[in-house]
Amino acid sequence: MNKILFLTFVFFNISSFATVLEVKETDSIKLNIAPDDAVLKMIDSLMSDKFYNCFRYCLGTDDTTLVDDTQELPDSLLIERLSILNKATPFDLAYNQHTKAFINLYVNKRRRLSRSVLGLAPLYFPMIEQIFDQYGIPLELKYLAVVESALSPSAKSRVGAQGLWQFMYPTGKMYGLNVTSYTDDRMNPYKATVAAARYMKDLFKMYGDWNLVLAAYNSGPGNVNKAIRRSGGYKDYWKIRPFLPRETRGYIPAFIAVNYMMSHGGDHDLYASNTLLYDVGVDTIEINKSFSFKQLADYLKMSEDEIAFYNPMYKLSYIPKAENKTQTLCLPTDKIGLFLTNEKTIYAGIRRKEMADSIAGRESKIIAEPEMFVHRVKSGEFLGYIAEKHGVTVRQLVAWNNLRSSRLKPGDRLTIYSKRRPAPVKTLVQNSPAPVKNGNYQVHVVKSGDTLWDIAKKYEGTSVEDLKKLNSDLNFKRLKPGMKVKVKNIG
Repeated sequence: MNKILFLTFVFFNISSFATVLEVKETDSIKLNIAPDDAVLKMIDSLMSDKFYNCFRYCLGTDDTTLVDDTQELPDSLLIERLSILNKATPFDLAYNQHTKAFINLYVNKRRRLSRSVLGLAPLYFPMIEQIFDQYGIPLELKYLAVVESALSPSAKSRVGAQGLWQFMYPTGKMYGLNVTSYTDDRMNPYKATVAAARYMKDLFKMYGDWNLVLAAYNSGPGNVNKAIRRSGGYKDYWKIRPFLPRETRGYIPAFIAVNYMMSHGGDHDLYASNTLLYDVGVDTIEINKSFSFKQLADYLKMSEDEIAFYNPMYKLSYIPKAENKTQTLCLPTDKIGLFLTNEKTIYAGIRRKEMADSIAGRESKIIAEPEMFVHRVKSGEFLGYIAEKHGVTVRQLVAWNNLRSSRLKPGDRLTIYSKRRPAPVKTLVQNSPAPVKNGNYQVHVVKSGDTLWDIAKKYEGTSVEDLKKLNSDLNFKRLKPGMKVKVKNIG
């Protein structure tokens, strides 16, 4: 069942509980968690089934089906299908070789991306359509989020645009999207969609043409105005296209191709992936307490990654308490019900755990709120080493510092947000000591000039492929002295 309700604030006065389950926490702290009310769970289901079923796309099990990405797309067939779509939209879904190239990209060459989008659509399209309807925006513009971010609220471009609608910081600020050390409204699907609707509405007031709105959304009104002047005053996208920035020249053909793919994916054997989302309804509530994703995950029996997926706007996997306002928490519907039923009990358990940790003298392990550190890179240090030292992940280091590669130079500064103070890590070794054995594998410390091939030769029965599989988190093209490479034990 597909039960998706974004930012619908539910407040139930729950008075009937079933049997109480006792969940034991670490350090002998006990917490009584009551199951959600069965009748209210059924009502949650009935609220949305009929409406949201219409957002489901064709499901299939052809994950491994190989398709020839050079297969021919007949012009006559594409012209006919686009002509039918064109009659039902205020956009000019023109067919030409630029459009055909992007259709081929979505239905043949990037099938995995398209299948992912088809799977994510039921999660985001209902919310987008509701907001666009409210602001008088053509509903087909929901497909623009596919072009912008492939429906990923945590998407980040190489120039710093972020979120479902890829707002740059200044434009986001203009439309009420705030960014702090803890939160980024550009990655809040609901707030970003409201901002996108307002921005598109302002652009339409300027140009009165939705194709030009698309061009201006991508490159800015300034570039569109320059293109209009250079074209001799034409206000038609296809006539000013040669004068637009290179990326914008492909923007509307890509938008048209997504319209086609979302409408005719099944005709090309494209089926939705992420099908688990079809059975997970989503709801959002307001909260006024602070806690980490890890703390919440412990009580709701969810992983931190799951909570982060539904709440990409919290940059540090931590929900801070905001002054004079509430924060939002988005979860699967069944978890929302469980949270509301046990809200006070969960808060009490989190605070008791924090107090117990403090009394036990573990303040170095848990700090009330994440703190910011600036780490200056020393010779021989690499991302994995620095992440371990500060108790964070390599992926977080890359995101916080907008790194485009894993290459570090002595003196580089890395911004780090950590819930614990830097932990002592073994001193980096520049020379090559004897390998350290650890059960299933031993550790080789890289010395100057080492390559994977050199390392594999030193260990009998080990190949370069073995090393790559066992060390998937390392950048093999840039081995540095002091890096640790796992080598499987033989015999």
